Amino acid sequence: MTQQVLLNLAQYGLSIVALNVLLNQIGLPVPVIPTLVLAGALGANGQLPLAAVFLAAVLACLVADCGWYWVGQKYGIRVLKTLCRISLEPDSCVAETQSQFDRWGVNSLVIAKFVPGLATIAPPLAGAMRIGWLRFIGLSALAAALWVGAALLAGMLFKTQIERLLIRADQIGSMAFGVALVLLGAYVGYKWWERRRFYTMLRMARISVADLNELIESGSQPLIIDVRSPSARALEPRWIPGALHISLPDVGLRLKDLPRDRDIILYCTCPSEASAARVAKILMNHGFKRVRPLHGGLDAWVAAGHGVAQGP
Repeated sequence: MTQQVLLNLAQYGLSIVALNVLLNQIGLPVPVIPTLVLAGALGANGQLPLAAVFLAAVLACLVADCGWYWVGQKYGIRVLKTLCRISLEPDSCVAETQSQFDRWGVNSLVIAKFVPGLATIAPPLAGAMRIGWLRFIGLSALAAALWVGAALLAGMLFKTQIERLLIRADQIGSMAFGVALVLLGAYVGYKWWERRRFYTMLRMARISVADLNELIESGSQPLIIDVRSPSARALEPRWIPGALHISLPDVGLRLKDLPRDRDIILYCTCPSEASAARVAKILMNHGFKRVRPLHGGLDAWVAAGHGVAQGP
């Protein structure tokens, strides 16, 4: 079976590599690094044209990235919410993706493909931020070249070890294929379990928009905190009047400034109030008792017709 795979890769290598990279970069859970590493090993042995493989893979990356950039440019923050909602890692999708942009700016596109979860989210986020087509294509091409080049280089450097591994896999035959399927299934199962645990954590006591509005009108003076990242606020430049802006990475630095004798209401614009729930968990772990995420976040507040403050 292994020999047949190698024959197919040697004969249709460019098409297989390009299609595999394209499917992976549009967000499907299709492993691509093993294909690129194997292509690098075959190229080092003269069985595949390395330059053509490199160009085909980079072009596949650019096609996928440009498609996502256009979607982000057209639909803005809505597509980001959808992607994070269906992600196997909604927590990191929400919390880490925008923090990378906040830390590195659009230059984070260069390392995006090396960071799990960021590769698919970064292009539509760049589109939503409208960084410009020429700048995006330049950064995306550089990122693709580094990512594809690293995988192909690994295959070239370890071609001997890869050959031995393939011989061994061919001897084991279908058993190796079965083990690979079991490992893949275990990985997806583990991520699904993490996702379920994450959403179980989100089912903490939350406050509805109506209850928050009633709390404000009663004169209770709840402390409302907008936990969105700077880039999220730039994409959605509205907030609940009087809200304090404290993003997730800064919560630890601001603990001493937060009152323990008032209701603290947290909100964001991410799926299932993910970031707000994480901040609530941090505060509760530090002894804060009256902490609740706002159910539905800013979107629910706006949909209910309540007033918002708005920036440029």
